[in-house]
Amino acid sequence: MARIVQKYGGTSVGDVERIKKVAERVKATRDEGNELVVVVSARAGVTNELIARAKAVCAEPSERELDQLLSIGEQETCALTAMALHGLGVKAVSYTGAQAGIFTDKVHTKARIQTIDAKPIENDLKQGRVVIVAGFQGINEEGNVTTLGRGASDLSAVALSAALKADKCEIYTDVDGVYTADPRVVKNARKLAELSYDEMLELASSGSKVMQSRSVEFAKKFGVVFEVRSSFNHNPGTIVKEEVAYMEKVVVRGVAVDKDQVKVIVSNIVDKPGSAAKVFRALADATVMVDMIVQNVGRHGVANLTFTVPQTDTQRAVKALEPVLAEVGGGQVAVHENIAKLSVVGVGMKSHSGVAATLFQSLAAANINIELITTSEIKISVVVDRDRVDEAARVAHAAFGLDTL
Repeated sequence: MARIVQKYGGTSVGDVERIKKVAERVKATRDEGNELVVVVSARAGVTNELIARAKAVCAEPSERELDQLLSIGEQETCALTAMALHGLGVKAVSYTGAQAGIFTDKVHTKARIQTIDAKPIENDLKQGRVVIVAGFQGINEEGNVTTLGRGASDLSAVALSAALKADKCEIYTDVDGVYTADPRVVKNARKLAELSYDEMLELASSGSKVMQSRSVEFAKKFGVVFEVRSSFNHNPGTIVKEEVAYMEKVVVRGVAVDKDQVKVIVSNIVDKPGSAAKVFRALADATVMVDMIVQNVGRHGVANLTFTVPQTDTQRAVKALEPVLAEVGGGQVAVHENIAKLSVVGVGMKSHSGVAATLFQSLAAANINIELITTSEIKISVVVDRDRVDEAARVAHAAFGLDTL
């Protein structure tokens, strides 16, 4: 008998018929003699609908109340999945995040998991029940419902896998696994059989929508091997695990595009020690996620800071910067929205040269201008015009021979 945690995303549970199909798959796994914990997302589109309703009644809804509202999407799916299993003769029980013992910090809409009390789930598993857990949510020490951020049902599944010492963690979505690029953008993208945690993390943080980046970080920290696969078929997926030596033979493993970015330019800020620190401390205190950062060389006592943030954090970032600029002696903030980030990722970059040259030459040949550049040990990211980023992805994919892997 194996202990398995399965997670089903929004499209996998998109309507009643899909929930029934998920229940049938869960029953088949349970009938093989396995212990099973199932984490579910809200039905596709439900979270966006709830956010729209919140903003219809209040332009800037309280984050506490927003969490209270958004958590019901997963709870609906959770209860319906348990009912579908009951209809198939399977003993099942549904849990909210709080009932599942998922305790978080006090931050609303982007809470972090602190501890998991798995005893209630363990007791139900011992009694032969399938446990269905509402993903994306937990509870803080004050008893308030918290949510973990968009796409965080993945995190719920990985965290429960670690807490329950599961033998397998399966992430079910609407694609067969992780591809060398988004197949909707790059038609000849290929599915990868395996990826390292670091590669998956960089792809996730660079715009790949297959996994939430925090869930990959958690998996790496606690050594949770997981498989990304489709709930619409029974094909093998992509296994994400610790890096092994042969992975370095392929220089670039994937190309990712992130269109959910804006470029923020803080210009004419006083060029003195501490100015940049105050800017980014204010952004951090406002829970704004800053990605790429470039600072120019100061001239005539002033300098410019350029960085990218998610589109959803734009107004929060601008609001957080206003008092800081007044404090440091002035400056202006400008937001440029028509940008996107293109990243190439691979652990093979550690031991191969010329990756940057190949990327830059291929984009130059296509007359695609680069606005910003950042690098890590296994990733190169560039900011380009949003209208041309899909073309840039196809160019980079071909330049590194990913269509012939």
